[in-house]
Formats: sequence, C-alpha cells, structure tokens
Amino acid sequence: MKIEHLAIWVDDLETMREFYLKYFDATSGEKYTNEKKGFTSYFLMFGGSKTRLELMNRKDIVREPAKRGFMKGIAHFSISVGGKEAVNELTERLRADNYTIESEPRTTGDGYYESVVSDPEGNYVEISA
Repeated sequence: MKIEHLAIWVDDLETMREFYLKYFDATSGEKYTNEKKGFTSYFLMFGGSKTRLELMNRKDIVREPAKRGFMKGIAHFSISVGGKEAVNELTERLRADNYTIESEPRTTGDGYYESVVSDPEGNYVEISA
C-alpha cells in the first residue's frame, strides 16, 4: 500500500500552484474544471515521488477562522528536499520572500532535521532533510 495523493481545498488555486512549483520544484498536471460543480483542481508531482498533492477549489467551500495547523484534521505534510543544507537554504529563501517560518531548522526529538513554513493559505509544510 501507499499514499496516492493528498488534497487541499484552497481559495486561490493559481497562487497556491505557483508556490509549490517555485519553492518545491513540483510539476503540475493540466487544470481540471468541472463547470457544473464549480470545481477546479491541479495535481502536483514532486521529483520521482509517486505521491501527489491535489489543490482543489470550489466556491462553496469556506475558510475556517482557526489556525490550520492547530485544529483537527491534517496538521501538516512534509516535503523532503534532500539534506540539511537544502532545508536551511529553502527556509532562508522563503523567509526572504516574506513567508512565515513557523519553526526554525532543527533536529527534532524523533531525529528529523526540518523547518516548518506556512504556505500562502496557512497550511503547515515541513521542509525535511
């Protein structure tokens, strides 16, 4: 068994797509549109990974006011960037571009080297070695 994909409801489909393409070297499938349901989405792929991220938008899905990483449901997801130096470099690049660094690069108690950034809509993304 494997995780085939994760999906996130987003407000701004194009901004979110560009974030993952720019900072995480993702590639994007074609935009899917279902006019009848008012639904649009993209599937993003990361390197050689078979697990994909689906970004979805539908006008009747509303934003919750709570901080996303601290409510029930998915707290975060992690993208491995290939090493400690890559974690440090990407964290600083995101900081310079005014993204919120939720957790500075560090080795966690369970042995991961990681930092955490909020994507443009507040989803927590762990950047791991």
